[in-house]
Amino acid sequence: MSGNIGASPLHRGSVVSADGTVIGYQTLGTGPDLILIGGSLRTSDDYLPPAVALARSFTVHVVDRRGRGASGPQGPGYCLAKEVEDLRAVQAATGARLAFGHSYGGLVVLETARSFPLFDRIALYEPGLPCSPVPTAWMAPFRERLAAGDHYGAFIKFIQGSGGAPDFMTKVPGWYLRMVFRIAFRGPAWQRMRPLLGACLAEHEQIAAQYGRLAEFADVTVPVLLLVGGRSKPGHRAEFAMLRDTLPDATLETVDGLNHLSPTEPKSGPVVAEQALPFLLRR
Repeated sequence: MSGNIGASPLHRGSVVSADGTVIGYQTLGTGPDLILIGGSLRTSDDYLPPAVALARSFTVHVVDRRGRGASGPQGPGYCLAKEVEDLRAVQAATGARLAFGHSYGGLVVLETARSFPLFDRIALYEPGLPCSPVPTAWMAPFRERLAAGDHYGAFIKFIQGSGGAPDFMTKVPGWYLRMVFRIAFRGPAWQRMRPLLGACLAEHEQIAAQYGRLAEFADVTVPVLLLVGGRSKPGHRAEFAMLRDTLPDATLETVDGLNHLSPTEPKSGPVVAEQALPFLLRR
């Protein structure tokens, strides 16, 4: 199956991971191979804005992580190590020596690079490696709402409890957020997001489990570019500075006006890509 995004043909491919799970990806552009891997509640389609910008210089492989899009389910025994196996399979199929990871996808790239010398350099936008304890109190009520088929209710628990939303949203009554979300979250983006809520919970359980492991990532010896949005919370920006200081060869850059979700947005996704391009093109 193929399509056309701008001037760059779009092709779909897949690999079989170590446990037999099919991992799909979309490929566009020409040049050195680069893997782009994204975060929770997103599919490869959400990352086409930065992929198109990167495709002017690279052959970009945009991965559907397991549990979404063209890939198979997370499966029993899901853990971060499964994601590493998936990324290794895509790398083996494409030969990519460059990687760009966002949020949870950034954690997957870091964990892979920590143990396997697959990449020559990696760019990360706000990777999901915790440097402080991760809030988990939202997880049980989230699971309850999801089991009851209340997708908006589950999403509200996640937004208000996971620590990523603006502080004012934690004080807004749930009934009001439900009304707002029914208006704001609908159409194709919500249709992609809604089936991913269960995977989102499993992934955030994995993020919480990584707390206390920061020092282990000193084993990532390749050059790393850490990008952080200027509109992200100061506490989060401080954590990315801690990660920079842990990695042996890392640069931290702030992109003014952007937030955590900016790589998936039509206008700001290309801005993120342009910020990473000089680093990724370096020899």
